[in-house]
Amino acid sequence: MAKRSFTRREIIKGTGVGIAATGLGFNILLPRKAHAAKKTLKILQWNHFVPGYDKWFNNTYIKEWGAKNDTEVIVDNIGLAGINARAAAEVGAQKGHDLFMFLWPPPVFEEQVVDMTDVYQECEKKGYGKPIPLAIKSTYNPKTKKYYGFSDSFVPDPVNYRKDLWDSVGMKIDTWDDIRVGGAKIKAKHGIPVGIGLAPEIDTGMAMRAIMYSYGASVQDEQGNLVINSKHTLEALKFVKALYTETMTPEVLSWDASSNNRAMLAGKVSLVLNAISVTRTGENDKMPIADNILLAKAPKGPVRRQGLEHVMDVYVIWKFAENIDGAKKFLVDYIGNFRQGFVASEYYNFPCFPKQVPDLKKLVANDPKAKPSNKYAVLEDVTDWATNVGFPGYATAAIDEVFSTWVVNTMFAKAAAGASTPEQAVKEAEEKCKRIWAKWKEKKLI
Repeated sequence: MAKRSFTRREIIKGTGVGIAATGLGFNILLPRKAHAAKKTLKILQWNHFVPGYDKWFNNTYIKEWGAKNDTEVIVDNIGLAGINARAAAEVGAQKGHDLFMFLWPPPVFEEQVVDMTDVYQECEKKGYGKPIPLAIKSTYNPKTKKYYGFSDSFVPDPVNYRKDLWDSVGMKIDTWDDIRVGGAKIKAKHGIPVGIGLAPEIDTGMAMRAIMYSYGASVQDEQGNLVINSKHTLEALKFVKALYTETMTPEVLSWDASSNNRAMLAGKVSLVLNAISVTRTGENDKMPIADNILLAKAPKGPVRRQGLEHVMDVYVIWKFAENIDGAKKFLVDYIGNFRQGFVASEYYNFPCFPKQVPDLKKLVANDPKAKPSNKYAVLEDVTDWATNVGFPGYATAAIDEVFSTWVVNTMFAKAAAGASTPEQAVKEAEEKCKRIWAKWKEKKLI
């Protein structure tokens, strides 16, 4: 990301700038001048997997919004791996961007951000509908009653699979047992393994939680109590050990966040859990294998069909941001124009306010790039099976630390590779979680 130096601008002079007293509005009361000074809004976002989205957002949308709001909008894009470090640096300096976008809930920064309650309320007031529960569970702290972030969108995490390989063994994908049985047959017949990560990276974190949840296990319960050490977690661990032994190779133990993308597009695996970045990359790069990669819903386990979001777009506004009011207005206006973002992302960014893409099912049912054209129709009911990190509770600071320190990933990897028994692995994970829970309880954030 290009380095920029920021200077705090003088916003208030005399009686200053205030929020309109009526409603939740973002009508800024400026001193009466013939020509008000032009404002600046600084936004940090990731380098989107779909280049066309950044092209639209950076070169078209922000310029149109800036012209309407007498604001120069500056967007800096950064790689996924650098987001947390950049956030910590801005907090340390107490200076940085007005809007900062994470790809996961960031409740550990709650004390450094403004409350987004009014942003959610303003969106509803403008007729954009209610946000989906996934957005609320990913941005709200029930302990402090604060919305530490605002989510405009999330990315589905379906199964991506090779149709030819699965057809060759007469298998369809509906359950986790289907993946184990079919994956073993494909590996035996073609020498091609299943590609589900068991490494310290984000895709593994999502995949292992999907298995846990579908087996009735979770890190916490609905009230936020630690429940990772359960018979359901043990069953999930034993399943993953069998899945690894029968269908995979040791490569998955050292994967990074894009290894599954590369493996699938190179024809080296039969199945991955990933966003549609796999299929879109194949289509956009005109790779022959792309037409043979299809999508399936999150697999069903013994208890439920439950997957996760692949990434969760969560914007925060730092308390030290220079243009807090402009940042809030930008978010509200963006929701008002979200259909453009959905289309520009090539169906990667799904709406947290579904009313804003009323023709979503029609769009995903007939995509001009996809072969077959209804490849993405499987995502039409994604909100029925996608949930948040922290399910069935909220994405709290404790849950965030468990996720970012790869406690669950390590638990599954050790059990799968035989470094620990399932019983030892879950006990070790529980002890780590207990220390994390104690830390955040002391801080009064859970």
